[in-house]
Amino acid sequence: MLNCTKMDIKNSMRQILEAESKAILNIPVTDQYEEAVNLIVKQVHEKGGKLVTSGMGKAGQIAMNIATTFCSTGIPAVCLHPSEAQHGDLGILQPDDVMLLLSNSGKTSEIVDLVTLARNLYPQLKFIVITGNEDSPLARVADICLCTGGAPEVCPLGLTPTTSTTMMTVMGDVLVVNTMLATGFTREQYALRHHGGYLGQKSRKEED
Repeated sequence: MLNCTKMDIKNSMRQILEAESKAILNIPVTDQYEEAVNLIVKQVHEKGGKLVTSGMGKAGQIAMNIATTFCSTGIPAVCLHPSEAQHGDLGILQPDDVMLLLSNSGKTSEIVDLVTLARNLYPQLKFIVITGNEDSPLARVADICLCTGGAPEVCPLGLTPTTSTTMMTVMGDVLVVNTMLATGFTREQYALRHHGGYLGQKSRKEED
């Protein structure tokens, strides 16, 4: 059993914060973000489709978070589990939807298969991909590829999704915030979608 002192943990924390902060700052800023936002606005806000996010494992949990955040800010979104998609849940897709797929390796078989299945159903579907590998099967089939920069995980084994999921979360925030700006999403519209809790009260100006 490891015997970590308080100083060891504090030093480790500083190193992790520095590594993940550096990774975020090194995310490539490209024109692809504007293209992604414009695609989401066009397909969902204007044409009445929805955003369908997906990922496997930890990336899938980030995909769920992105979907729920979009929902609360005026963009209907659902998270489709890639394995369940092969057992009927693919039926959630509609022609005007846009898909946002997350895979750090860009090789996750369930996600790569999902692209094929979705395009067999609706060939016109567009795909936005967040990945750490620009030269991956998933990146190559994407309409829009947002690369994390591929910074190493802070996990001491170099395996556990840590830095990669942090970057995916931030990139999701970039898409959400800029979509809000593009659609002119207001506090009043937020209040209509968020009734409970402190944020619901704050959005209705019931509490400072």
